Amino acid sequence: MTTRPSRRISRHPAKMALAATFLAAAASRSSGPRCARVAAFSVASFATTTAGRSSRGVASAAASSSSRNSGGRGPLAAFFRRSSNSAACASSSSSSSSITSLHQSSVAVEELEKTMDVTHPAFEVIAKDVVTEYGAYTTLYRHKKSGAELLSVSSDDDNKVFGITFRTPPSDSTGVPHILEHSVLCGSRKYTTKDPFVQLLQGSLQTFLNAFTYPDRTCYVVASQNSKDFYNLVNVYADAVFHPRATSDPMVHAQEGWHLELEDASEPLTYKGVVYNEMKGVYSSPDSLLNRESQRSVFPDNTYGVDSGGDPAVIPELSFEQFADFHAKFYHPANSRIYFSGDDDVAVRLELMDEYLNEFDASPESKPGSEVQWQAKTFEEPKWERHPYPAGADQPETHMVQVNWLLNDEPMSPSDELTLNILDHLLMGTTSAILRKT
Repeated sequence: MTTRPSRRISRHPAKMALAATFLAAAASRSSGPRCARVAAFSVASFATTTAGRSSRGVASAAASSSSRNSGGRGPLAAFFRRSSNSAACASSSSSSSSITSLHQSSVAVEELEKTMDVTHPAFEVIAKDVVTEYGAYTTLYRHKKSGAELLSVSSDDDNKVFGITFRTPPSDSTGVPHILEHSVLCGSRKYTTKDPFVQLLQGSLQTFLNAFTYPDRTCYVVASQNSKDFYNLVNVYADAVFHPRATSDPMVHAQEGWHLELEDASEPLTYKGVVYNEMKGVYSSPDSLLNRESQRSVFPDNTYGVDSGGDPAVIPELSFEQFADFHAKFYHPANSRIYFSGDDDVAVRLELMDEYLNEFDASPESKPGSEVQWQAKTFEEPKWERHPYPAGADQPETHMVQVNWLLNDEPMSPSDELTLNILDHLLMGTTSAILRKT
């Protein structure tokens, strides 16, 4: 089986900062107030044991958890705080980068202000705001029929961005969100080609084309400076997430998830698959195993204790029926957050998305139990865990330990979040930070 190129590609990451900020904000709403904010005070070392062949133990002193990918926030996240009752708990989908305020003429400002008043019969306006730090004029819409929410951001940036994020908290480590993220871009109802992602990567004018799987959500993002190309990208991605070929063709699940191969008649069957092979590589890293056990030990009662990417030992337990059911449950517009930004026409954005959203009806079933519950502080004293992991006989003995604290089991104030982020940066944020030099 051939595998597609890595999707972790960004030609202009600085221009994606605004999109990343929204995806962080969208994720904060998608997780609801249930995503525990944690500080990354991880100290790495390894405890070793040798008995017979080389084996090692991972010690995790866990009174809480550490997660370095749960720290993005920005003005749009603040906007989402004002437009909902849920506390923001965001994770940035790209590296943080600063954006200077846009110097806009009074004429440009007047034109951008008008975009906040654009209406469409299929949508109702929920909120409006101006994010002066980004030169962004925002309107939050709700699609009346499907219940989907759409944030439209207008600016004088010619790099047009579209993103759609679904809440996809897994209940096990079969990797179903990760496999589905790969699979939906393997053809759809309107775009029947086998691998439209690769074709877009090679043949479009995209400035960004990617998808991301997080512990509690899945994000799909495209961008282009050419309007016609941009709307084509949006059409391909929208049709892919709502009408993928993967849910009706078991071969896609087998290719992207797992299957059995016989390379030699004298050899036993072996597991293969794009995600299966990818996660085998991840699980070959002691650092990854340490972090996995740390998350599991600190979050025993919610989705952050399982691996959304997939554990190679568990991935083969995922059936095609479970795979298709996961899409049907979570990939409904009412369980998504949609985002547009750039200098394109807001009316065109709304009309384009209505073509897809109008096929769905909002109902109690369209909002699945995707809100992640808080992890209660159940530890009365520090908890120590030790786990073996495979290591080659020629590997030098090293030592690794990870210490974690569960900082909160309820929404954290913005000032507390900022304080902890500053502390995190001082302790671990640079090569000259205290703990990195210790």
